[in-house]
Order: sequence, then C-alpha cells, then structure tokens
Amino acid sequence: MKSKFFGLILMVLIVGIFLSYGCSQQVVKADVEKPKAPEVQVVVPKTEEVKKEEPPPQVVEKEVPKAVPVAKPTPPPKLNDIFFDFDKYNIRPNDAETLKQNLDWFIANKGVRVRIEGHCDERGTVEYNLVLGQKRADATKNYLVNLGVDEKLLETVSYGKERPFDPGHNEEAWAKNRRAHFLILK
Repeated sequence: MKSKFFGLILMVLIVGIFLSYGCSQQVVKADVEKPKAPEVQVVVPKTEEVKKEEPPPQVVEKEVPKAVPVAKPTPPPKLNDIFFDFDKYNIRPNDAETLKQNLDWFIANKGVRVRIEGHCDERGTVEYNLVLGQKRADATKNYLVNLGVDEKLLETVSYGKERPFDPGHNEEAWAKNRRAHFLILK
C-alpha cells in the first residue's frame, strides 16, 4: 500500500509540475504579447497647497501707444511742359514762370537726370521741325541751367512733329503740340 500511495503522490506531483510548467509558459507568453501598462499614480495637491506654491498669474496691461497723426507726404512738384509760338523757340514770360516752378522739382530731386524733348506741330517739313524742336529743347535747357540746374543732368532731343500730344488738325491742337516736354530718366 505504501508503494501505491507513494505512486499516487508521485503521479500528482508530476501532473502538478507539468501543469504548473505549462501554465507558467502561457503566462509568460501572455505577458510578452500584452505588456501591462505602467501604473501611474496621480497626486492631486490640495487647493490650498497650489495657491501657496504658485502665485496666480498676473495680468500685465501694456499701454498701447496712441496713434500719432502722420502728415501725408506731399508729392514733389511735377515738371510741367512749356509751350512755344508758331515757328519760334524763344521762352515766353508765362513759360519762364513755369520753368521757375519746375526749378523746385530739380531742387527736391538733386542728381536726377531729365530729358527735355522738343516738339512741333504738323506744319512744315520733317527736317525743318526736327531742327526747330531741337532749338526749343536747347532753349529750355539753357534757361534751366541759368536758373542753377546742373547741365550734366539735362539732355535734349527733338522729335519734331513725329509725336504730337494732340492729333487734331487745328490751331488748338497745334498750340498743344509746340512744346518742350520733360521726361525723368531712371
């Protein structure tokens, strides 16, 4: 009987070891496949402790600078054309005043180069009007140089009757076309 009892105990031990060995492998596989989330311990401080440790944020109001009214820049005076009588290149008194006003632009824009274009009306030959247009441009340049404009900043060209301002064929259109025009060069 002792040997039967001993065999039975031995059998129970073997089955127990076998089961525990098999179960431990399954648990290990389960642990590897599904890792446990780390335990997080949340500590909520008491309201009084938070107030003591961290002062409440303070609102700092910055003074917004008041808008200062800015004066709008006045555009510099522009260069106005001057006009001539029929078949003439002398500067008329009213046009001399215009050139004196143009001097303000030259003072405000020192160093800027300007081309003075001489123009004529449609009457006369192409050659005649090219010469007359050049005389008008040169007369305008000389007048400005006498007012104090640097001669090196002024250049002249004649377009004769090739670039009319007004395409009309009457005295009103012709009066607009007999001119010295200013072109600002960049």
